[in-house]
Amino acid sequence: MLLLIFSVCFFSMSLAQQTKSDTVKVGIYITSIHNIDFKQKEYTINFWLWLKYKNKDFDFSQNLEIPQAKSVEKSFSVTDSSNNRIFLEMKLQCVMKDSWRISNFPFDRQNLRLSIENSQYDSRFLVFVADTVGQNYDSRFTLNGWTIDSCILRTGIRPYETAFGDESLPTPHTEYGNFRVRLVITRDALGLFWKMFLGMYIAFFIAYICFYIHADSIDSRFVLSVGSLFAVVGNKYIIDSALPESSSFTLVDTLHGVTLFFIFFVITSTAYSLKLVKQNKIKQANRFDLVAAQALLILYLLANIYFISKARSG
Repeated sequence: MLLLIFSVCFFSMSLAQQTKSDTVKVGIYITSIHNIDFKQKEYTINFWLWLKYKNKDFDFSQNLEIPQAKSVEKSFSVTDSSNNRIFLEMKLQCVMKDSWRISNFPFDRQNLRLSIENSQYDSRFLVFVADTVGQNYDSRFTLNGWTIDSCILRTGIRPYETAFGDESLPTPHTEYGNFRVRLVITRDALGLFWKMFLGMYIAFFIAYICFYIHADSIDSRFVLSVGSLFAVVGNKYIIDSALPESSSFTLVDTLHGVTLFFIFFVITSTAYSLKLVKQNKIKQANRFDLVAAQALLILYLLANIYFISKARSG
């Protein structure tokens, strides 16, 4: 009986040792981020990555997995196996695929995400611990047109609803330890905003000037209004060509939609003024133009201030 109890305890201890996860301490130092491409939904990141662990079988030099990377280039790698511990340091350049939130563009705030895993060993054998000593990115590098708000490191377990062909697993479910980096950046939007929307506003004010053209010159008023309408549509297509497709209504769509609506109101007002002129009501036509011009300008400015303020605060 004692021999049986001893055997069961020994077997349990051996099984626990076999299934105990090893800890990998991982740290990162980001040196630069560039080539942010909104249309292709990607960016390029350069960084130093180091890992400290005891199990030589992990072999991160061959088994390093960066799930969201389009391409990975290793320019430097050094391994130190002294003191019964592996210290691996690498310099990597990755082209990362990510999703952009463009609802408030150009007053947008983006999360650049990077994660690493070991492609060979799942969470039963390997878990990550973040090395949080020191800075995680070089504060001296400038991300053109952006401000870096924060850099957040986290570790955890990522589930996959597949066994990756492993028939020994009872269910198609695996979990891998992962190390995640989230860099929060905010766009310096003021200059870009005016560069993108200045043409739209000029087109609106060209249409708005029609109210101050005498009602007798009705042809000139229609030509300016319709020309402004096409100019706004063209400006929107130019901006959309630089952005990824989105099913949601963005700030770009809202501002152009508001401008098109008010230019349509100018055309409608011109048609009503023409009707008054045809009835020889010149004074009434001029009075209508004056009142409509003031009301339209105030409403247009208020609508723009509201939507822009909402986007900047969001």
